[in-house]
Amino acid sequence: MARISESINSPQDLKKVPLEKLPEVCQGLREEIIEVVSETGGHLGTSLGAVEIVTALHYVFNSPRDKFVWDVSHQVYSHKLLTGRRSRMRTLRQHGGLSGFSAHDESEHDHFTVGHASTAVSQALGLLCARDLRGSDEKVVAIIGDGSLTGGICFEALNNAGHLRKELLVILNDNEMSISKNVGAISQCLNQIITAPIYNRLRKRVEEQLNNFPRLKRLVKHAEEGFKNLMVPGIIFEELGFRYFGPVDGHDIEHLVKTFQNIKSIKTPVLLHVITKKGKGYAPAENHPERGHGMPPFDIKTGEPKVSSKPAGEKSLGYTKAFVNSLIELAQDDPKIVAITAAMPDGTGLGEFQKRFPERFFDVGIAEQHAVAFAGALSRGGFKPVCAIYSTFMQRAFDQLIHDVTIQDVHVTACLDRAGVVGPDGPTHQGLYDIAYISTIPNSVIASPWDEAEMKQMLKLAVNNLGRGVFAVRYPKENITLSASNAHKNFAIGEGEILAEGGDVAILAFGSFVSRALKVAEALKVQGINATVVNLRFAKPLDENLLIDLAGRVRNWHVIEDHVYAGGLGARVLEFCERKGLTDIHVNRHAVLDKIVEHGDRDKILDSFGLSVGKLTVAITECIEKVKL
Repeated sequence: MARISESINSPQDLKKVPLEKLPEVCQGLREEIIEVVSETGGHLGTSLGAVEIVTALHYVFNSPRDKFVWDVSHQVYSHKLLTGRRSRMRTLRQHGGLSGFSAHDESEHDHFTVGHASTAVSQALGLLCARDLRGSDEKVVAIIGDGSLTGGICFEALNNAGHLRKELLVILNDNEMSISKNVGAISQCLNQIITAPIYNRLRKRVEEQLNNFPRLKRLVKHAEEGFKNLMVPGIIFEELGFRYFGPVDGHDIEHLVKTFQNIKSIKTPVLLHVITKKGKGYAPAENHPERGHGMPPFDIKTGEPKVSSKPAGEKSLGYTKAFVNSLIELAQDDPKIVAITAAMPDGTGLGEFQKRFPERFFDVGIAEQHAVAFAGALSRGGFKPVCAIYSTFMQRAFDQLIHDVTIQDVHVTACLDRAGVVGPDGPTHQGLYDIAYISTIPNSVIASPWDEAEMKQMLKLAVNNLGRGVFAVRYPKENITLSASNAHKNFAIGEGEILAEGGDVAILAFGSFVSRALKVAEALKVQGINATVVNLRFAKPLDENLLIDLAGRVRNWHVIEDHVYAGGLGARVLEFCERKGLTDIHVNRHAVLDKIVEHGDRDKILDSFGLSVGKLTVAITECIEKVKL
């Protein structure tokens, strides 16, 4: 039997559905989301939790004229289904397919491409100001999560919105279990009263009359605030200049629709506090909300990831796991090591560190700027802070890396997970810029481990780099090269190594691309081309002695990297050659082009930029032929 949701391909179709049928629509949307994500992977829990909010918004408002601005936008799968993208849903997060986030070039119903937290209120306020300057009257709604409120930019925007008194509706989608008790009969009754049009008309008239009696107006305001303090937890938003309503049950679709209808015409800033359950309607996602946040393809019956196609007995270890294993081992012997993350304990692997050393672990919320400044102060206090943040999110803390670490002569280890091409999460998550922005900082160190042993040694060097500023260790979301069980490497900051000797060409790399360089060298050898393979280990500082020695033996260099051309490893090598007057060295760079990199399979994206083993082999061979000519 066909689901009623499957007949809805636009907000106009949805508006034809009777109100009492909307729960059935929501159930169908949930089933569709579960089916799709079980095949493609994706943000399951957040999208399931937001189904009623999304449906009620499209039922009451008129998208795309009325504009919905999503924070992070990892909750928009039902929004995509309701706005004509059902036929493409199984291309979600696939190369050339639908984005897993809101994407402004994908649909007229998506007004921004979003993947970072705490930006929605700023963007919505900008749209409102543009609307008023144009003289139009469309509505603008910002949908934020409770986690977004830990980000400073969100409060900056709320403060500005309250000051400007624009007609902004902010929906706070709160899936924090500890406050679900606020959803009850008293709260629901109160909000039915204060959201009703007759109440708000009466309130407006009373306020207009009280303008003639300032002292009485202040007395009435204090009385109202005192009452609301007893009944609802929203006084902070009232003080910022918002009318606060809530909390309301985010899964009662009929009540949500009526609430939206009641408050949509209020001309001042409004914040509606909605309580939802992450993973709503799918037990595995409800019971394990952290795991349900970003799911790989899974078995619908059990919720367990689908069996890997990796050959039986083949071992693998992700870079993130190698990082946390090494950090825990170092922390066992060094009580000064502390770990910090910005709302990503599981994504960065630090959840395991927290279990072992709870008093030495700090999750600061979605607040990367605070995380780095806080880490700098921990260093000043005599500790060795390790700040694990995705490469794309560390961009937000660039000022703190300079002002609160480098200038202060303190040391912070910045572990940049998801460096390089990230794959399915797309343009907002690509870690392609970290070498460029960190290398500009004085005294900074940028390292990237090839194998487990290098990861441990780099972390050891980093945490003991006392008083020397930022030490960044970058690594991708893929498997690390396994070392022998007893492997250990001793090397100093800036020290590289030669892994293979050959006089025809030199291939320079660091991190995960070292394995790629070795494979290219093997492919070239079949063609009679002998390559020197250099594991630089560090983009800053470079191993100058090694490179000067190499320049005396091989003049055709190829630098391969998982980064954009500008400011990357190849650029660093070129700058080195310029400083040293090595004008006869041909430095050929192989990197990601200067363009926004979309979502898709990591290996396919790298191949599209000529960074697969096959395409690198062809490019180097062609370069050698040109040099001969």
